[in-house]
Amino acid sequence: MKLYYMPGACSLATHILMRESGQTVELDKVGRDKKTESGANFLEINPKGYVPALQLDDGEVLTENVVVHNYLADLKPGSKLAPPHGTKARLRQDELALYISTEIHKTYGAMFNPVMSDEMKQASRDRLAVRYELIEKLLADGRPYLTGENFATVDAYLFTVTRWAPGLKVDLSKFPKVMAYQERVAARPAVKAALEAEGLLKAA
Repeated sequence: MKLYYMPGACSLATHILMRESGQTVELDKVGRDKKTESGANFLEINPKGYVPALQLDDGEVLTENVVVHNYLADLKPGSKLAPPHGTKARLRQDELALYISTEIHKTYGAMFNPVMSDEMKQASRDRLAVRYELIEKLLADGRPYLTGENFATVDAYLFTVTRWAPGLKVDLSKFPKVMAYQERVAARPAVKAALEAEGLLKAA
């Protein structure tokens, strides 16, 4: 499988999950000009124009974070990245994944728009603070990861989008459990390897 990615973008979550599940990771970086590092036109690979795009071994391409994450989890059930389909635990994890996608990722994403006013950016920061209150409460029982003891798809996703907070001046200091969670996820070997491969972490 080949992952089309941009360093530090939401595709980082897919990259992390590939490493967590023991997949062979083949990367092709996408530039702002929509050309890939290998010289391909990314718009021909994914007409939507954004990452992640995961090219399967049969040549088909999967897009959209939650779909790609679930595919990788189901491909390697032994990795315990997601509970089995048909269980309440899976429903709850999917519910959380969509919350991250629509309420957190989408809010951060809008702030990258250079024409967004300072007032609108502050409104987005205020909205994110409300969203992170739920995450803080979720972690209040001492669980290491969002769904409990096991690192899951939603952890790779939340970790990735929350990494954008400093650059967008989103203050997470009033969410100590979220900040500790970020450090805990960042310390995982697969996460370190993904960050290093994308040039986001210096080699040890």
